[in-house]
Amino acid sequence: MKKHENIAQDLHYLQLLAQSFPTVAEASTEIINLQAILNLPKGTEHFLADLHGEYEAFQHVIKNASGNIKRKVNELFGNEMRESEKRELCTLIYYPEQKLELIKSSEEDMDDWYRITIHQLVRICRDVSSKYTRSKVRKSLPADFSYIIQELLHERTDDANKTAYVSAIIETIITTGRADDFIHAIANVIHRLAIDQLHILGDIFDRGPGAHIILDTLEKYHSWDIQWGNHDILWMGACAGNEACICNVVRLSLRYSNMATLEEGYGINLVPLATFAMETYSDDPCQEFIPKELTGDAMDEKNRRLTAQMHKAISILQFKLEGIIIGRHPEWQMSDRLLLNHIDFDKGTITIDGDTYQLTSNHFPTIDPAHPYELTEEEQTLIGKLKHSFKVSEKLNRHIRSLLAHGCMYAVVNNNLLFHASVPLNADGSLKAVEMPNGKQYSGWELMHYTGMVIRSAFQSDTDPAERNYARDYFLYLWCGKDSPLFDKSKMATFERYFIADKKTHHEEKGYYYKLRDNAQVCDTILDAFHVEEPNRHIINGHVPVHVKTGENPIKAGGKLMVIDGGFSQAYHHETGIAGYTLVYHSRGFQLVQHEPFTSAKDAILRGTDIKSTEQIVEMSSHRMLVNDTDKGKEIKSQIADLEELLYAYRHGFIKERERKTDYGRMGK
Repeated sequence: MKKHENIAQDLHYLQLLAQSFPTVAEASTEIINLQAILNLPKGTEHFLADLHGEYEAFQHVIKNASGNIKRKVNELFGNEMRESEKRELCTLIYYPEQKLELIKSSEEDMDDWYRITIHQLVRICRDVSSKYTRSKVRKSLPADFSYIIQELLHERTDDANKTAYVSAIIETIITTGRADDFIHAIANVIHRLAIDQLHILGDIFDRGPGAHIILDTLEKYHSWDIQWGNHDILWMGACAGNEACICNVVRLSLRYSNMATLEEGYGINLVPLATFAMETYSDDPCQEFIPKELTGDAMDEKNRRLTAQMHKAISILQFKLEGIIIGRHPEWQMSDRLLLNHIDFDKGTITIDGDTYQLTSNHFPTIDPAHPYELTEEEQTLIGKLKHSFKVSEKLNRHIRSLLAHGCMYAVVNNNLLFHASVPLNADGSLKAVEMPNGKQYSGWELMHYTGMVIRSAFQSDTDPAERNYARDYFLYLWCGKDSPLFDKSKMATFERYFIADKKTHHEEKGYYYKLRDNAQVCDTILDAFHVEEPNRHIINGHVPVHVKTGENPIKAGGKLMVIDGGFSQAYHHETGIAGYTLVYHSRGFQLVQHEPFTSAKDAILRGTDIKSTEQIVEMSSHRMLVNDTDKGKEIKSQIADLEELLYAYRHGFIKERERKTDYGRMGK
């Protein structure tokens, strides 16, 4: 009787479901299919953080799946192949087009090479596809070779009845001149199937030269998500029209001598800034603003001086615009960052917290001591031009829309809590309540969720204008506010680092999350707040590079927390001693991969070099995890329950079976 009552309550939903499965046979077939999927191995998840524009290293890690493909090659071919041959095969999978050209220049019998190599590639593809349904594999295949690859994947040469059939397929691929195209296609399928889901834990932008290239790559990637980082938020704020964020974006590009993303990637016009800087700081050495040169392409003296002048010009404009926004929002409690008020321009000193410091430079031609945050007419014109340039950049706006579509402040996936930086805490490890733009206080999950809503409201045309303006301003707080979950420090000491030699003023006191995150009980408090279920639950984040060379361990709180920012960016290599961590979560457990600095794609192609990586087993499962053990499994089980209700409704007359209408029938003819 209770079953009948449930059916009656759900009848409207079941009638909608019946449109997709109009007969008992079709509903039953789908249940069989879904039950089978539950027993496939869990798909491999790939976690990366803090890419910071290092596109070559990122693309290589994506191609080699953090060593997952190399591991497959070793498992499949073991002692059948020399190490050098396995290296060559891996490089072919990573860079098929470039590697083929190199092989053709030295290989004497290409037809024989094609036969051997295609067989090897099919074996690898068969292995990486084995944990997916045929339907999912079919959808990942390129149209040109879909049928051929399906046949090769599901027919084996050790079947005596099919040996000649398989050999004929491969021979015909070669004789018709399609071997190169086939190798490109199957290499891409291997890339696609080696990783089921890619998680980016924030900070695609800044420092490195190719954030735009990373986003171009992600736009074509089959399945990815991002938990926004503070540098992503800075660019999102700039795109939304926050003038202080625009200045920060330009300043960081100049600081790291990296204008490629701005100028070449997004077409941002920096000529007005260069003109303004040359005129305003023509007699200023701008010593504090000499850029950090990380790319290996040393600047000549003329470009270095111009970059330093532009760097200073945009920094002073940034301090002014930040002061204006902070002044609009006393509730942020950031008045201590209005440092221009505390400069003695006659003596060239500044007073902070009662102590007076000599400034390294006292040349501020655009600052009026009586009104230090007032923009000059030239500065007003300059920021207007920069703002327009960001606004009309079609590619930048497309990339930001992509971040909004694929991202949020946090995610809970398969009992793992993912976020970029922190969850603000009190000294006792309890969740800290933070006041939000609506005047209410939120902590933990609610804080992250509401922050994400504020961010999105800055891009929605139907948002109330006052709310949208506040949201636009709020990007600055998220970038450098002390209770921001993307910052969580006492201050951002940008001015001090430029103009005060005494390094004690440079110190940025970290929030309690960073001090307490090695405490398992604190991690449990956070996981409980986000409703992450036991057992084997984890926090995974980045943001703060792990200093491996000083002995810091990325695995914290007895394995409950994993920090995977090992420093992709060249700027951090001398501090961390490595070039980043990536995390792989496959059906047998977690593996943390520690990477050495990547030389170049060219070096990988020519010499077969790979990123040198060290794998650390973080946690292995007691049994091989299946789809049944994942979030997808919960979803499938819910679908099965619905379909079983539909079957009951069919068999007890609540809903009548019907023939599926053809397209012709739906047209009413």
